[in-house]
Amino acid sequence: MSETTEGPEDRGPEDRGPEDRGPEDRGPAIAASTLVIIPTYDERENLPRIVARVHAALPTTHVLVVDDGSPDGTGDIADRLAAESSGRIAVLHRTEKNGLGAAYIEGFRWGLDRGYAVLVEMDADGSHSPEQLHRLLEQIEAGADLVIGSRYVPGGSVVNWPKRREVLSRGGNIYSRLALGVKIKDITGGYRAYRRAALESLDLGAIESHGYCFQVDLAWRLIQGGAAVVEVPITFTEREIGESKMSGSIVREALVKVTAWGFRNRVQKLRALTAGTKVRA
Repeated sequence: MSETTEGPEDRGPEDRGPEDRGPEDRGPAIAASTLVIIPTYDERENLPRIVARVHAALPTTHVLVVDDGSPDGTGDIADRLAAESSGRIAVLHRTEKNGLGAAYIEGFRWGLDRGYAVLVEMDADGSHSPEQLHRLLEQIEAGADLVIGSRYVPGGSVVNWPKRREVLSRGGNIYSRLALGVKIKDITGGYRAYRRAALESLDLGAIESHGYCFQVDLAWRLIQGGAAVVEVPITFTEREIGESKMSGSIVREALVKVTAWGFRNRVQKLRALTAGTKVRA
């Protein structure tokens, strides 16, 4: 069961006219048709900060908070922010903690139903800088279907991350790149902007991945479908408040699934080669 709390005006981008734009608008024009999806679980201290930063950076961008029944009252805080937001914030309440992937899927469906042109994934803990969101949106305007905020392309960086986490992240990306035969340097990265048509091309109901494997899953499906995927450099900053949701089960899921996807892709290529046909890389 899910319950949605809308902002006071409950307006999507299709309802916005020229009168809604003013001198306070900053960043790419497409920001006014962008929905930033922020999943939360026990983020009562972080949520108001990250939402304020989003609207300071790009005032016309809308935010959807997807809260998994946080016991610390994050959902109540999200409702208060929505009530004060003049329609720029909405809240989707889920009754149980069911994984990052499932939260984003519900958020995508919510945003697609309301006509948003771009849907963004952003963490609540401040690790994804809203001040750099314009970099992702500019590449969407330039024609990309998926833009990944990358820690591992020139200009990208990580700040205050434990060495163990950085080694795990870099190793996971290298393994995914080799197993799947892709060129993306940060395929596990969770700061992303999707063009609406790219998400509409996917069977969202068939996606069961959780954790950062969800990020690999979506990027891999889009690459297989011929989507234009671009990486832009970002600065990833370790959270200052709260605890990371990373766990051993998330790592194991990614290892098993990426290995299976890579093996299946190589078998398909071998069969196509034997049959004298071509398959997409």
